[in-house]
Amino acid sequence: MELLDTLKSIVGQPHVLTGKEAAPYGKDWTGKYISSPRAVVRPANTQEVSQVVKACAAKGTAIVPISGNTGLSGGGYAQDAIMISLARMNTIREIRPDARVAVVDAGVILANLHNAVDDHGLVFPLIFGARGSAMIGGVLSTNAGGSNVLRYGNTRALCLGLEVVLPDGRIMNLMSELHKDNTGYDLKHLMIGAEGTLGLITAAVLKLSPKPLAYATAMVATPKLDDALHLLNSLQEATGGAVEAFEYMPRAYIERHIAHIDGAAEPFEAPHDVNILVEVGTTAPRDATPLEDGSIPITGYLETVLAGMLEEGTVSDAVVAKSDQQRRQMWDRREQAAEITLTTPMLVDSDVSVPVDKVATFLDRITERVQKLDPGAQELTVSHLGDGNLHYTIYPTNEETAHRDMLRQQVEEVVRELGGSFSAEHGIGLTKLPSMSRNKDAVSMEVMRAIKTALDPQNIMNPGKVIPLA
Repeated sequence: MELLDTLKSIVGQPHVLTGKEAAPYGKDWTGKYISSPRAVVRPANTQEVSQVVKACAAKGTAIVPISGNTGLSGGGYAQDAIMISLARMNTIREIRPDARVAVVDAGVILANLHNAVDDHGLVFPLIFGARGSAMIGGVLSTNAGGSNVLRYGNTRALCLGLEVVLPDGRIMNLMSELHKDNTGYDLKHLMIGAEGTLGLITAAVLKLSPKPLAYATAMVATPKLDDALHLLNSLQEATGGAVEAFEYMPRAYIERHIAHIDGAAEPFEAPHDVNILVEVGTTAPRDATPLEDGSIPITGYLETVLAGMLEEGTVSDAVVAKSDQQRRQMWDRREQAAEITLTTPMLVDSDVSVPVDKVATFLDRITERVQKLDPGAQELTVSHLGDGNLHYTIYPTNEETAHRDMLRQQVEEVVRELGGSFSAEHGIGLTKLPSMSRNKDAVSMEVMRAIKTALDPQNIMNPGKVIPLA
């Protein structure tokens, strides 16, 4: 009670939530991780965050930062901890079009930032399905990826500077707007992707890009998955590297989408095994200005490449969007992936990456091994194919924990063989702690533990996440 009284004196009584008011914060989007936080504290500014953290540090009380609560790996689990929500810290402090930067509080919702910079003819090119609730602090803390990594990079590549409250309450000012700064260790990158275990991100300087003047979007079928890589490379050459997204949806994904989403339809007149959503964006007026016949040059480039590949047999079918509505329908099919995947708690989900030319090899190998272990198991894949990231899910016939762990280890084994990673964009949280123990380089783990101990000797900042117990 003494700590809660102190927290109320810092942020105001209405902004310290307990009991039923705090309960919604204790359940993540997946419903897999449910906790009872001691309280949810909602500070209004960085100084209040600092004071809250100092008060918790003085009592040795665990702190769990919370953003939009859209994570998939249990990073927001907060049993008996003080959750710090930055939802009130939602100001877009500054948009500077000439410098192409935005200075924002960590509680800014991603979609709100998209809308704000759109008015300036710019984009913050981080795109994924939960953008209507995910917050900047969360996407930085997990180094979120999404559909546009192929062209713009993941969150780490989109950040110039940070403001961070350390586990002892000190405020570390890394709010640089510089593209070049070689003054020692890159502490910004240390904090990005740390999932709140080293500090609490309160603000950021983000890089913006010119908004494409036109998009060309299509669903494309190829005879084999390897043909899709040829398609990607051909489009990159034809458009000067303007491919924004290249998303793979196999036949099983299309069938599951139709079965679970009202109004969903086949992407083509005939079914295909390999279905690719491709989008090209251009910022060049010459490629976006309609020609005399009303056609858009960037769409013409896409159609020309597809026509040539149809003739040579490396593309089987293609449908180019002719309206914003058609484009939206194509994107809805891809962005409803989580909804159609998480239809049962008894699954083995993964978020892996392999070199882009080994995606097909990964799928062939893992299917063979899964079918040997569990012949009746079903598989579902959706992939950011352009950057080698696969969301691969197994629906086993045997729901025992040991059996599911065995299947997960098979996924990890194939990933290791191909030089990949068992965690591409969803973070470690709690879910992937066993995977970290099995797969992370031992020396790297020692260094991570040393950094954690140096910055957070009491282990109060999002404890138990990311780093397995020694």
